[in-house]
Amino acid sequence: MSLYPPPQDLQTEIAFRLPDNFRQPRHTHWADFNKGGVQVDSFLEGPSFDRDGNLYLVDVPFGRIFKVTPKGAWSVVAEYDGQPNGLKLHRDGSIWIADYKNGILRLDPRSGMMDTIVGHVHSEGLKGCNDLVFAENGDLYFTDQGQTGLQDPSGRVYRLAVNGRLDLLIDTVPSPNGITLNKAGTQLFVGVTRANAVWRLPLHATGGTSKVGMFIQLSGGTGPDGMAMGSEDEILVCHVGMGSVWVFNRLGEPMYRIRSCEGLLTTNAAFGPDGKTLYIVESDSGCVLKATLPLAGQVIYGLS
Repeated sequence: MSLYPPPQDLQTEIAFRLPDNFRQPRHTHWADFNKGGVQVDSFLEGPSFDRDGNLYLVDVPFGRIFKVTPKGAWSVVAEYDGQPNGLKLHRDGSIWIADYKNGILRLDPRSGMMDTIVGHVHSEGLKGCNDLVFAENGDLYFTDQGQTGLQDPSGRVYRLAVNGRLDLLIDTVPSPNGITLNKAGTQLFVGVTRANAVWRLPLHATGGTSKVGMFIQLSGGTGPDGMAMGSEDEILVCHVGMGSVWVFNRLGEPMYRIRSCEGLLTTNAAFGPDGKTLYIVESDSGCVLKATLPLAGQVIYGLS
C-alpha cells in the first residue's frame, strides 16, 4: 500500500459489549489450541443483521449464537456442540452457519432447531469451515480452512448451488477465511489469512473459476479475516492483529483505514440497517464497534 497515498483515518466507538452474565472464563479445546491455553469468556465473530435490525453473532469456543436487539439487549438463540465461525441470514429468515467442527449448518431462529446442510464431501470430512456468503440467486459459497497455511496450502473454497450441487472451486489456498462477492456476482474475493492477502476468483457462467489472482497484498498483523462489500464494489477487509478495517475501491486502491478503539482482533464486519454504519467485531474484548462511513454497503442476499 506504500505505492498509494495514505488512506484517510476513520474512528470507531463501542456499539455493544457482551454482558458480564454471558462471560464465564474457562478452558476449552478451542482456547487450548488457539489461545495458548488461556481461559476465555467468549470469541465473537460472524455479524449479520436481520430485517428487524437485530444483530446475530457467533461465539466460537462455546457454540453460542447470540442475538442483539437494536436497543442492545442480548440473548442466546442457540447453544450446541460446535465451533461456529461464520454466519449469514438466508432470505427465508433461517440462519446459516459455517462451523469448524460440523460443516455448514442451518438454524431456525424461532424454534432453535438446527440441521446439517454440508457435513462431508464424498464421505470425507471437511477441514474446518470458516465463512460463507450467498449470491443473489441463492448459491452459497464457503471457505474450508482447517489448519491450512503456508506450510499446507490446501485450503478449499466451495459453491453449493441452489439445486444442491456441491462444486469445489479451488483447493490450493493457504488459509481461506473471509469471503464476499462483487455486486454483479462475477468475482469472488477470499481473505487468505496466512498469505496476508485477498485473492480474486473470477466466476464463469459455465461454472468454476480460472486465472485466480492476488487482488490485495497486506503486511503486518496476522492477516485478513472477514470482509464486506460497498455498493460500488468497494471491499472492506478486517485485518486481524492490526486493529483495523481497510477500505479499498473496486480497483484495489486504499481509501480508508477504520481504526479500532478497543483492541487488535478486528475479525468481522457488517453494514447495519441504515446502510452507512459499519459494525465491527473486536473478538478479544467481546465488543462490537461501529463507524459511520462516507459510502454505502452492498444490499446483501438476506435483506434483498
